[in-house]
Amino acid sequence: MEYLKLIGILIILIGFIFKVDTIAVVILAGLATALVSGLSLLDFLTLLGDAFVSNRLVTLFFLTLPMIGLTEQFGLRQQATRLIESIKGLTTGRFLSLYMFIRELAGFFSIRIQGHTQFVRPLIEPMAQASTKNKNKHKEEDEEVQEKVKARSAAMENLGNFFAQNTFIAASGVLLIAGTLESLGYDVSAVSIAQASLPVAFIALFIVIISNFLFDKQLSKKTKSNSGKEGEK
Repeated sequence: MEYLKLIGILIILIGFIFKVDTIAVVILAGLATALVSGLSLLDFLTLLGDAFVSNRLVTLFFLTLPMIGLTEQFGLRQQATRLIESIKGLTTGRFLSLYMFIRELAGFFSIRIQGHTQFVRPLIEPMAQASTKNKNKHKEEDEEVQEKVKARSAAMENLGNFFAQNTFIAASGVLLIAGTLESLGYDVSAVSIAQASLPVAFIALFIVIISNFLFDKQLSKKTKSNSGKEGEK
């Protein structure tokens, strides 16, 4: 009879296979599991409500979406683009390397920049695109270059966050690693974990700077190639 408590997993599998509404499937699976486990409907609803309240912070990022839409509508991207276009000599690689440095520095001080949706998409990516057109004179319809710059903008966020998040002593990852190692008998502290993470963050930054430098060279080479083709015409 204990196997009946696994019916929720079966319901989720069937729901996903037939592409039924995800929220409805999860609630139905939870209800079925609760009933076969001896919980009443009232107990299930109480448990569901408590879980929603305790995890409500997970969905708070939805509140930022209207704000992002409003800032884009009222010209935030255009102002950021004009700022980059006014800076002479700023290449795409230099700008992205600068953001990588800022991202790692923010991680060191545990400052949350809010990630792709709230920061990279409305600000960093348009500024990187502007630096590309400003330095390399690529046309807006050059979709291949646009996609590469977009991907690199997202990559800077991922790399900066991943390699620098444990450089802050009180970061959750540092505390988890230190606690796990201490429970296994290793004499470590949160400070030693953060110190061990610093060289990794510096190495990641160095590699990213080289990669972005090579990316600039690639864009310059493509610009010269396109200019040569236009000259022949």
